[in-house]
Amino acid sequence: MTLLTLDALTVRRGQCPVVDGVSLTVAAGEFVGLLGPNGAGKTSLMRGALGLLPHEGGSSLAALPPNARARAAAWLPQARTVAWPVSVETLVALGRTPHLDGRPGPADRAAVDRALARMGLDAYRNRDATALSGGEQARVLIARALAQETPLLMADEPIAGLDPAAQIRTMEVFARLAREGHGVVAALHDLGLAARFCTRLVMLAGGRKVADGAPEDVLTEANLRTVFGLYAHVERTADGLVVQALGVTG
Repeated sequence: MTLLTLDALTVRRGQCPVVDGVSLTVAAGEFVGLLGPNGAGKTSLMRGALGLLPHEGGSSLAALPPNARARAAAWLPQARTVAWPVSVETLVALGRTPHLDGRPGPADRAAVDRALARMGLDAYRNRDATALSGGEQARVLIARALAQETPLLMADEPIAGLDPAAQIRTMEVFARLAREGHGVVAALHDLGLAARFCTRLVMLAGGRKVADGAPEDVLTEANLRTVFGLYAHVERTADGLVVQALGVTG
């Protein structure tokens, strides 16, 4: 089942295309890592795909009415500020808004419970979200997106600011979602975690798609050198593909 189709999607800043004619599809069961250096167009691509930025070309999500779009895809933006002193449970429950027709019911409460459990936040449910650390708040906002329980989750640098254990646990959650039949698209900077957990990688440079495929086919020495200006150790091991940046080429 296809969850997202982009057809020559272009997003401009003034006259300059920051996303330049990108076409791709995302299917149920895929965990797609969106890779590229700063300014490559990752955030603009996702925001354009969701109809949050003016764009040219086609996006199956942007074509939907807002309510239907919110039931089809959850969006976790890069900025993750908790502004109101509400409980963690209340904040996560906001993810149920697209599904509500009145007061939350048992299905909504069950979705919130599942999201809290996935992110290891059961013990936090009654705590003031604004009193948590930055990393804890980030996990709460991921849980809010999970509570939406949409076919597709799109996340912009979801593991930024998390400690290493929380980064791995979050990537495990996303990988599990994909195995359960959801789709996940996440902009990532950690090449090693992308290699280990994503089923597919899409690499951008200068707003264009330069590689798309299995991690071992995308994270090649040539691509890392050309797109990131890096040389790296890349090895297939019993624990999966290992990618460790070693230095810059320039």
